[in-house]
Amino acid sequence: MLGKLKVQQPTREVVIPPHAALSAPRFFQLRCALAYGAPLGVNGVILPYLPVWLDGLALTEVEIGIVLAMQLLLRLLAAPASGYVADRLPERTTLLAWSGGLTLLTALMMFFTHGFWPALLVVSIQAAVFAPYAPIVESIAVTGVRRWGFQYGSMRVWGSIAFMGFALLAGELRGIWGLDAIPGIMAAGFLLTVAAAFVTPRLGRTTVGAAADKVLNSSSLKRFDLHVLMIGASLAQAAHGMFYTFGTIHWQQIGFSSGSIGVLWSAAIIAEVTVFFAAGWLARRVPAWTLMRIGCAVAMIRWTLFPMSLGFWGYLALQLTHAFTFAFVHIGLQHRLVESVNEEQESSMQGAYVFYNGVFLAFSTVLSGFLYRQFGPPSYVVMSGLSLLALITIALAARFQPQRLGIGGWTSEPS
Repeated sequence: MLGKLKVQQPTREVVIPPHAALSAPRFFQLRCALAYGAPLGVNGVILPYLPVWLDGLALTEVEIGIVLAMQLLLRLLAAPASGYVADRLPERTTLLAWSGGLTLLTALMMFFTHGFWPALLVVSIQAAVFAPYAPIVESIAVTGVRRWGFQYGSMRVWGSIAFMGFALLAGELRGIWGLDAIPGIMAAGFLLTVAAAFVTPRLGRTTVGAAADKVLNSSSLKRFDLHVLMIGASLAQAAHGMFYTFGTIHWQQIGFSSGSIGVLWSAAIIAEVTVFFAAGWLARRVPAWTLMRIGCAVAMIRWTLFPMSLGFWGYLALQLTHAFTFAFVHIGLQHRLVESVNEEQESSMQGAYVFYNGVFLAFSTVLSGFLYRQFGPPSYVVMSGLSLLALITIALAARFQPQRLGIGGWTSEPS
């Protein structure tokens, strides 16, 4: 814990955005919950079952890793650019309808896709056009937290619930309809993203004075410690790469049914949902830095144990640790961004986080393809090492954080 310092600082101009005193849009939290539910519901199909769909096209482990890595790379290139554009549009939600409509078309194209190169093309296009959706929704929700004091977890949790519902539905329908159930459910989900785009709260564009804009640029997008923090959190999420790519395939190989696999994925999301429901309580009692450190430490244990023969109930218990390895890290990071990032740059910063997340998850996914083909499940130990690296990087970010302008002067932030 760093001590407090007080240093006299020169007076600077403070420009209050003209909308700051406005009340929140009607049903803000409900509309944000719907906006989260649609894209994250689709992710409930993509994460566990896109690798299965690719496997059904007779792609090799390395080809599956390449397709999924390209998906992440295209997403990371598109997300920062779209975030930059969204911050400069009269209304950020303009991009959501376009994103949902174009991804719906790519899901329909999957019905006519066969072989490695067509799959690589379709999945890559889908990733690029879907990339803006989640960061823009995230930025709108975080704006509500900052302006009107809404609870982040109470909105984000419905995305996790939708993820769980879609994952269970996909598992059951795949057992009935076979491989075509996967693009079919994805198409239905993308159709919901189009509808959700029209109910997402519209907040308009924030405007600030030139003098304040200079301060904002130096205190948010150019802060070295925030970029180190996002890299650390991205490394922690990238440690899930092998599980996202081969977890379902591994469970199939050891004899678990589609229904059992759906339950295992859902167990992780139930644990995640529980944390999001308790996010407000956690934020008041546990520092954001501590949440992220706990998440990384538990991840080291999770990925070390995952290759072992645990049986259904053992894997069920292990899946519950997703509450720490994903949710603790995500909530900790978002609370740090709320505290540190200016509203006018929210979409850009969320886009930057998606960029870092995509870079390291893409690397993890490609690496997983080669490692899993060579060593099989024991290669999960590499993901444990990645979690350790994430823990070290987050600790460095805490050391690099600058002093913060407080009411009584410049004070250092607790770590």
